Amino acid sequence: MITCIIIDDEQHAIDLLSDYARESGRVTVLATSTSPVDGLTLIRKHQPDVVFLDIQMPRLSGMNIMETLQGRQPVIFCTAYAEFASEAYDWDAVDYLLKPVRFERFLRAISKLGERTGQTSIPDDYETDYIFVKTESKRKLQKINIRDIVLVEGMKNYVCIHHNGTKTMALLNLKDLEDRLPGKYFIRTHKSYIVNLPAITGITDDEIHLQQTTTPGLIGTAYREVFMQRMREKLMEKPK
Repeated sequence: MITCIIIDDEQHAIDLLSDYARESGRVTVLATSTSPVDGLTLIRKHQPDVVFLDIQMPRLSGMNIMETLQGRQPVIFCTAYAEFASEAYDWDAVDYLLKPVRFERFLRAISKLGERTGQTSIPDDYETDYIFVKTESKRKLQKINIRDIVLVEGMKNYVCIHHNGTKTMALLNLKDLEDRLPGKYFIRTHKSYIVNLPAITGITDDEIHLQQTTTPGLIGTAYREVFMQRMREKLMEKPK
């Protein structure tokens, strides 16, 4: 089991990584801190296998902490800023994760750590059947089973996820969510809609009707040809 400490000045980011660690079944969180100064004390006390570090924090940055550690603990950076990546790898960071961190990307970072330390790594083709999304409260993370999602509506900085007969408003843009959903089952049909192909019950003009929701998906002109081709392929598939 890999042991870790998480240091980030945003509690919701700590909560997400802690959830990922638990779900992975391979990572134990020894301690967390929203204070980089306290976090440095925790590292010295617990001597974890790896430290998950934010970069831009008050009083001490993640780079300051890594410099202080002088390679005694491997570091995986988790930050919203891509411009520090080169410097992070100069300091020999294990990996550099951009927020919002996806579960499969978290697993890949742990796999890299395993390769470095000689611990058994997680296969790169590991797939998840759920996602975590930040809800309207901005502090609550909700787990949603991917198989339950039938429709996603884009609404500027939010998406409305129709799943299991209910709706969840998540602080996420449509493109980010599209990247997290398996392309084998989900397809963009409009600039504002993603649909689950197996959930389709019918198509009428420019509307797609789906199970468990009365809200139809829309078919945009730019997406129609690809969508209809996927539907034709589905019709040609042999029943299993």
